[in-house]
Amino acid sequence: MYRTHTCGCLRACNVNETVTLAGWVQKVRNLGAMTFIDLRDRYGLTQITVEEHSAAEVREAAARAGREWVLQVTGRVVERQSKNPKMPTGDIEVVAERIKVLNEAQTPPFTIEENSDGGDDLRMKYRYLDLRRPPLQRNMILRHKMAQEIRRFLDAEGFLEIETPYLIKSTPEGARDFVVPSRMNPNQFYALPQSPQTLKQLLMVAGYDRYFQIVRCFRDEDLRADRQPEFTQIDCEMSFVEQEDVLEIFERWAKHMFREVLGVEFNEPLRRMPWIEAMEKYGSDKPDLRFGMEFADLTDLAKGHGFSVFDDAEYITGFAATGCATYTRKQIDALTEFVKRPQVGAKGLIWIRVEEGAVKSSIDKFFSPEEVQALAARCGAKAGDMVFILCGKKFKALTQLCALRLEVAQQLGLRDPKKFAPLWVVDFPMFEWDDETQRFYAMHHPFTSPKPEDVQYLKSDPGRVRANAYDFVCNGTELGGGSIRIHDQQLQAQIFECLGFTPEAAEEQFGFLMNAFKFGAPLTEAWPSVSTVCARSSAARSRSATISPSRRTTPAAT
Repeated sequence: MYRTHTCGCLRACNVNETVTLAGWVQKVRNLGAMTFIDLRDRYGLTQITVEEHSAAEVREAAARAGREWVLQVTGRVVERQSKNPKMPTGDIEVVAERIKVLNEAQTPPFTIEENSDGGDDLRMKYRYLDLRRPPLQRNMILRHKMAQEIRRFLDAEGFLEIETPYLIKSTPEGARDFVVPSRMNPNQFYALPQSPQTLKQLLMVAGYDRYFQIVRCFRDEDLRADRQPEFTQIDCEMSFVEQEDVLEIFERWAKHMFREVLGVEFNEPLRRMPWIEAMEKYGSDKPDLRFGMEFADLTDLAKGHGFSVFDDAEYITGFAATGCATYTRKQIDALTEFVKRPQVGAKGLIWIRVEEGAVKSSIDKFFSPEEVQALAARCGAKAGDMVFILCGKKFKALTQLCALRLEVAQQLGLRDPKKFAPLWVVDFPMFEWDDETQRFYAMHHPFTSPKPEDVQYLKSDPGRVRANAYDFVCNGTELGGGSIRIHDQQLQAQIFECLGFTPEAAEEQFGFLMNAFKFGAPLTEAWPSVSTVCARSSAARSRSATISPSRRTTPAAT
């Protein structure tokens, strides 16, 4: 055997054993009479000691070894005189009796350590070296553990893991498709799936009432912090359920994942927040609840004082930053420049400093101290706090203030990565209006069911219609989302009409699904995009299809 133990498993109970280890050289410390080698594999790190009286070939090999050389070391486990409590193997070391160089290595272009000195571009170029680093190894291990727990939990709940095709016909899902030319059909192409959206609905029609897969998805869209062109999601669908059934199962699933993977226990029911409340209080449909700083609507108090910035605005909103009254002018100017960046887009920042018995603001010229105090009080500010205010179009101003809220919280150290604040966001709008194209778009997708009480507004006021949709959010990140599907052909036709699809266009793109509805479609729910709960990285590989409706295997014409 190349090794009898890994580099992370030896403990004091192994003292006096003869062991063989294999791994990469993390560090070499030559002290003259003695040489210390830190040997590393994915399980951990063990200190190798080469003594003055060791065999000549052992001392020679130790003297030659450099960073990332691959060694096989045989030796005796001894108790360390100077123990290292920061290392799991810190109570012992291995006195080398034999060192075999399995492979030499060039000096790596960056350090293979917890915090590397390599930039993103360099680490991506040498990704295979970057993957040796402990934080990436932990993410890989974490992702594996999550996949095992996901399958274990969903299997116990009666879900079947079913794969769907990768080479499909394009359907509109919110982003551009990656396309694959068909060799056997010139000038035609397949699309890679943005998600198994329509395929899993066909599975529900086929009677597979609880489906899931850990699936690869592809979206040709601009890069974001939490989205790459290809990514992995946990995809689920259920039949004969209502929204409450879905939330109950997946809330238990989320709590199970937190408990089994991270050791974090949630005993209370998760908060459920309507979309409009999330937007008006936090400026985001994925609010970070690890800290407060809720927004307050100041429109009625702020208008009518001769300050044109407020008087001309549709909406005025602000929040109190706890303990920030000590901010200097330089710090306030830096925040002003932050919100004026193109990524945020505000034109300026209004502030109110609240002190014991007095207030001072950037709008004192237009407001009396009592009026400024009223604005601060509406935001819940107390002595020692600073109020920040933005205005403009309602949802644009709210989104801009959200960016400022997160920036201030980051500066104050309130976004603790070890703290988790999950919640459900519910009652999303069914449609969102696009000023550029002058039409409505589905906020989720065109198969989401509207709330029954809002169906009456589909023709008269589509913007008022709420969807039977919900997102699972934690620490400002959308971890997953789902909706109740439309199972009625006439209602689906109404939704297509609201979205500007002619009957012919709807038939061309979704006729296969509409035809399936004619053969007894159950009420279904989708949980389409559960992403990584415990880490932001995922690198899974999924494999292709076991079900293949005939129309999906035909490439589309260019």
